[in-house]
Amino acid sequence: MKIFIIIRTAFLLVCSNTFMTFAWYSHLRNWSDKKWYIAAILSWGIALFEYLLQVPANRTGYATMSLAQLKVLQEVVTLLVFLPFAVLYMHQQIRLNYLWAGLCLVGSVYFMFRS
Repeated sequence: MKIFIIIRTAFLLVCSNTFMTFAWYSHLRNWSDKKWYIAAILSWGIALFEYLLQVPANRTGYATMSLAQLKVLQEVVTLLVFLPFAVLYMHQQIRLNYLWAGLCLVGSVYFMFRS
């Protein structure tokens, strides 16, 4: 049962982070010609969907995970969503630093979830 809650939480966090990443960064590509407050309002509209997924994800996950475990899971999901976004949508190049940062996060996941 616990694994299904973790999987559901992770799935909701991936969906939530997809909206969050677009809300935070897509205006750099799509609305750079708009005034900053227009981009902010449009980003807030996207971010609403992030919160509609993130709140249930955290409530579900908190049933079996500690707050610290939820936070580490959130950070790992954030980077897993951000990397394809940066490469495929924003046309950024992958750097070796991403690998090192990812390895550090794998270590944090290990220490946070070991019993």
